Amino acid sequence: MPPVLSPAPETLVTRAWPDYALLDSGAGRKLERYGLHTVVRPEPQCWWSPRDPQAFDQADATFDPDDEDEAGRWRFRGKPVETFPLAWRDVRFTGRFTPFRHLAFFPEQAANWDWLNGRIRRLERPRILNLFGYTGVASLACAAAGAEVTHVDASKKSVAWARENAELSGLSNRPIRWIVEDARKYVAREVRRGSKYHGIILDPPKYGRGPTGEVWRLFEDMPVLLKDCAALLAEDADFLLLNAYAARISGLSLAHLMKEATATRGGHIDWGELALSEDGPDARAIGLSFFARWSA
Repeated sequence: MPPVLSPAPETLVTRAWPDYALLDSGAGRKLERYGLHTVVRPEPQCWWSPRDPQAFDQADATFDPDDEDEAGRWRFRGKPVETFPLAWRDVRFTGRFTPFRHLAFFPEQAANWDWLNGRIRRLERPRILNLFGYTGVASLACAAAGAEVTHVDASKKSVAWARENAELSGLSNRPIRWIVEDARKYVAREVRRGSKYHGIILDPPKYGRGPTGEVWRLFEDMPVLLKDCAALLAEDADFLLLNAYAARISGLSLAHLMKEATATRGGHIDWGELALSEDGPDARAIGLSFFARWSA
């Protein structure tokens, strides 16, 4: 029997936590706080006017883009900073001023981390697969909740950062496997082996390259990968989570793709977008990515 598709989208909103806040937004930029640092980053969706334009000028770091592919450079108001400590619940990790506009994690994903934490704590040591795992915050959130985690990313540097974050979090002794490999190759091999997981997380880029030059294109490669992931779900599997950042995609399109991949599993699919919100009674929120989640 096919899963039931939610009839309406949901917006999962991330608000401030001790080490992160969206302070202000507008005029194509957002002003954020990461730990002790205030940061200005481009955000084309912020068409409105900022509440306090002068606060943007006082930020500790501002990202100046070189092109529309997120490359650019950071400009610091004081002494340049490379890394800084951050935390989300039991997870400790390092923020980094990368050559791109992000800081080695995506704060809007905290809404998904909350959801994963709640689902995993209901289960007895589930096996979780995190594909395109990047610097590992989602993997560590799952491990802290009691899961056995396989973390896969094509970037050796990202996996090294994820392992460092596990050390910072005191989770390096937890059952986490760190795999540097193209996600499609790893999943295809796991299907052949007959491996099974209780939950799978996918957060793919629009475009990327594997460790031996494999090319990843979201629109071409995602349908086959998602079907292979569905084949890896155990009989008593609990969830399959897909998140995507792409201008030509929507939560509804991800939901229909998810329904096709899980056509015989029953359960439920919810879908929508992830957003960052300012605080306060007149808070504005910025939609940043789309998701679809199958749950048993």
